[in-house]
Amino acid sequence: MMKDKFEIYHREGIDRDVFLYGENICRKLEERFRKIDETAEINQLKVINAMQECRISEACLSGTTGYGYNDLGRDKLEEVYASVFHTEAALVRPLIACGTHALAIALSGNLRPGDEMISLAGKPYDTLEEVIGIRPSRGSLKEYGITYKQVDLLPDGNFDLPGIRAAIGPKTRLVTIQRSKGYEMRRTLSVQQIGEAIACVKSVRPDIICMVDNCYGEFVETIEPSDVGADMTVGSLIKNPGGGLAPIGGYIAGTKECIDNAAFRMTCPGLGSEIGPSLFFNTSFYQGFFLAPVVTSAALKGAVFAANIYEGLGFKVLPDGKEERHDIIEAVTLGSPEAVIAFCRGIQAAAPVDSFAAPEPWDMPGYDDQVIMAAGAFVEGSSIELSADAPIRPPYNVYFQGGLTWPSAKLGILMSLQSLKNEKLVTVPSGEKA
Repeated sequence: MMKDKFEIYHREGIDRDVFLYGENICRKLEERFRKIDETAEINQLKVINAMQECRISEACLSGTTGYGYNDLGRDKLEEVYASVFHTEAALVRPLIACGTHALAIALSGNLRPGDEMISLAGKPYDTLEEVIGIRPSRGSLKEYGITYKQVDLLPDGNFDLPGIRAAIGPKTRLVTIQRSKGYEMRRTLSVQQIGEAIACVKSVRPDIICMVDNCYGEFVETIEPSDVGADMTVGSLIKNPGGGLAPIGGYIAGTKECIDNAAFRMTCPGLGSEIGPSLFFNTSFYQGFFLAPVVTSAALKGAVFAANIYEGLGFKVLPDGKEERHDIIEAVTLGSPEAVIAFCRGIQAAAPVDSFAAPEPWDMPGYDDQVIMAAGAFVEGSSIELSADAPIRPPYNVYFQGGLTWPSAKLGILMSLQSLKNEKLVTVPSGEKA
């Protein structure tokens, strides 16, 4: 069996030393993978239970066009999300183009001129900087008289609770927490940590809206930020909750007031969530959400595998190979642009789509630095699928995520390592030592 397995990997370009090094790592991860499967089982049952309680029927899989009035499938899907996230309401729409768009809708719908927003986890992800106005951009919140401040995380990665209390003022209307690391080398925030920060905010002013950017975190734990007090939990359907099947879309789950406000910004005042057709996406949205817990578990296994592969070779990785996981992203510090490019080209070569393409850094909209992205995906830009990306800036960190199945994630990591080895940027132990 081992010989047959090596032969199929060898046809993909994996040499014996890389293959055996990977197999040795896999043997050490069996117990870790079992725990990931247990989390997936709990989350899978949550989704099934929600679909059953909401009485999802075949009629829900049909879509609407035009205005989208009385779209049963759309409305029922939002009930399912609200049930799984334990919230009063939800918006789940193909009208939401990406995670940044979902966040922008949630912010602009719930903030008014003269309000202040505070980021509790330091500077947010690059694409949100122009939404807020940290970097000047037309239509930013800053242009509408909304002010911004941030409280950086402590050096140990925890929230600065005294700093948060001190930052809150009479104009503070909303605080935002980014769960995942973005392009920073910091630890992802656990749901428990997020709950502690929210409790801190509410102890000062219960009326402050607490919003969590949940991208890459859905179904990694058995609870979500909305279970620990978040007024809005926001994400993208081409990440975890879409299960690799949603071709577009985003969600906002939270209090009815917050969701209504966001809906009026998503469409227009007076219409809100009553319009917006589901078109032909309902089956993909339902089935993707159904599969999401298991697809997320595959991506988690890939992230744990990547951490152990690269940590074992002396690279700095975050999280490390033994830490508890709170999202699907694995960061590896490679130290040079050549290594980042080689890594991403290895990921691309393992993809089912466009495996023959060679990623190059480019001036991507919304980013300050050139960015390289590897994503041979069925859905363009889907980062629940096998993907890697990096800003081309010191210390040259690359961010790996996704893999619709564990074997595809495993192949991607081995191909990234093989690519680095081929470029003589890393030394892999010989098979006899592996």
